[in-house]
Amino acid sequence: MQQSYDVVVIGGGVVGCAIARHLSRFELKIAVLEKESDVARGTSGKNSGVVHTGFNVPTGSVKARLNVKGAAMFESLSEELDVPFNRVGKLVVALTPEEIPDLDKLKAIGDANGVPQLEVVDEQAVKSMEPNIKGIGALHVPTAAITCPYTMTIALAESAAINGVDIMLDAGVRRISGEMGSFRITTESGTIYSKLIVNSAGLYADHVARLAGVRRYKIWPCRGEYVIIDKARGDLMTRMVYPVPPKGGSGLGVHLTPTVDGNILIGPSAEYVKVKDNDATTSATARVLLEEAQELLPALNPRDAITSYAGIRPKTVSSTEGGFGDFIIEEAPELPGMMHLVGIESPGLTAAPAIAEDMAAWVDDHIGAKPKAGFVPGRDTPVRFREQTVDVQAQLVDEDSNYGHLVCRCELVTRKEIQAAIRNPLGVRTLNGIKYRSRAMMGRCQGGFCSTRIVDMLAQEFDTPLEDISLKGPGSQLFVGATKDLRKHAD
Repeated sequence: MQQSYDVVVIGGGVVGCAIARHLSRFELKIAVLEKESDVARGTSGKNSGVVHTGFNVPTGSVKARLNVKGAAMFESLSEELDVPFNRVGKLVVALTPEEIPDLDKLKAIGDANGVPQLEVVDEQAVKSMEPNIKGIGALHVPTAAITCPYTMTIALAESAAINGVDIMLDAGVRRISGEMGSFRITTESGTIYSKLIVNSAGLYADHVARLAGVRRYKIWPCRGEYVIIDKARGDLMTRMVYPVPPKGGSGLGVHLTPTVDGNILIGPSAEYVKVKDNDATTSATARVLLEEAQELLPALNPRDAITSYAGIRPKTVSSTEGGFGDFIIEEAPELPGMMHLVGIESPGLTAAPAIAEDMAAWVDDHIGAKPKAGFVPGRDTPVRFREQTVDVQAQLVDEDSNYGHLVCRCELVTRKEIQAAIRNPLGVRTLNGIKYRSRAMMGRCQGGFCSTRIVDMLAQEFDTPLEDISLKGPGSQLFVGATKDLRKHAD
């Protein structure tokens, strides 16, 4: 049977999932094609989790408009989807007198973009707000906030699915042909048809465009590495702390960001790489990040680092040019009916709900978008045992004994929460999928204690051999066989 849709969104990152969820408010048949075995596996799941206010993006740019609009939408969206959102505020800190004028320039840009409550403060005010932070002045941004980027992306995808969107995983696009009204899309899992296409493929948006014959885009991958600080040291600061942005750089400088779960993120670095999936981390870069972070937070001890990770920015400017390009959001004239979202790097997370509204207007212009009755804005979310009072925890254990079995000691994740993560609405069965839905394996020991127990639970739940359990999908199996069998082959 031929699968036909009104709109196919290519890419299961935060922007693609936000678009799909917003379109699910209308009487439209929607699909999301994601090449990985889960959503949020690219840049959307590997960033700082900052809801930016828009004080450092060029006035009048597409990026500025969508940043400010998205920031205004983010809190209510988080409430609908039960995703963490903390308005912790931000300090952009000057370490030298020469950097003080840069604070005034940033404030002027923010004022022009409509960012509220910006204030340049002196050293005494910095110490009052953040006693452990070193600086002689700062731009105070009280409306800046943090979220969990992968939780938001997963929530958007689950909400979209609840409202009728087909989320197709392991469905990388191989070929696009046809024209508006009758596109033919060949994927790794089959062929589907669509009236319209939204290319939200992140790092691979230029590749997807070329599959359709549009060759005007070029993305340069720029790796950003992070170091995660143990939540036991989360009390060192309460706000985000950024340095004055380096002039002509490809990032905003090494900043310190508290997370919604109590850790501190150090980073990101900014290094252009040749291969788009080269998200490796290096000890050398980690040392540099920690050294630069100590300039702002001298009390930081490198021994408090528990792990590192990296994300890749989809830059539209080369390393030679440097700096930042504007978001490219356009329907290429050579192929009507296919919208391209190119270079959606930071603040793409913040801008996602605003981009989604723009895409709905574009769809309405082309094929009409009639609101449908019965849209469900929320989703079922599991109880986070560690966040409950002792009395509530006792009640939960009485109601379900699985709450009384602790699987992840570092993050205090129970067997019941692992079960809920395994039975997720998108059908994700990978170890990483469980990790990002429960926070198991994210603590100090990084899964040293609990990962084997979770693997056993996955095998039992799906009655599958251990050899079929993977870290992140095909090609990442955790086991090759029993040790005794390997010994037989060796003999």
